[in-house]
Amino acid sequence: MLDKRVGSAAEAIAGLRDGATILLGGFGTPGYPARLMDAVVASGMGDLTVVSNNGGANGSGLIKLISTGRVRRLICSFPQTAGATEFQEAYAAGKVMVELVPQGIISERMRCAAAGLGGFLSPVGVGTRLAEGKQVQNVNGRDYVLELPLKGDLALVRADRADRWGNLTYRKTARNFNPVMASAAAVTAVEVREMVDLGALDAEAVATPGIFVDRVLVTG
Repeated sequence: MLDKRVGSAAEAIAGLRDGATILLGGFGTPGYPARLMDAVVASGMGDLTVVSNNGGANGSGLIKLISTGRVRRLICSFPQTAGATEFQEAYAAGKVMVELVPQGIISERMRCAAAGLGGFLSPVGVGTRLAEGKQVQNVNGRDYVLELPLKGDLALVRADRADRWGNLTYRKTARNFNPVMASAAAVTAVEVREMVDLGALDAEAVATPGIFVDRVLVTG
């Protein structure tokens, strides 16, 4: 019988290596997989690329990774969080590189990775520094920037409920980037509030099918 439950956060992130790309769910604290990120901190891995909506809140695992120089590159939309100075200090000291990407673009780049597409054309950023180093194509008289797929080695996701096959539901805004990140990584680890029996989830409410999930940790 297929059962994707694991017994610890360390088991959930097993296989994480130096230099990996992590897709980190959450919009601030809603949907943020705190237990899994604590396991990443404890793992000692570094030279990481982290894709996240923001640069982390005070005391979060992402802040700990950044402040200790273990994040080589941060791809995000809002690197600075109110009250969190660690990112700013690490960036000023040259400990972390930053790629600023609008929220819609970062989401669509991950969706392209999940769908096996070669990228997409976007008018966002044309003629600005956001387009530097990227291909610009003209379609019907309008310039577009070619945005490439963004795939992760490991996605860390927070969901509300799961069954043992890995089907997931989310609670309100905690859904955010989690479903697209779950589909765009080689391995997806999820922490959930509650594990339910097969058939207990409303099929219409499942936002992430179990085919995209590899490991599920119940954290309450």
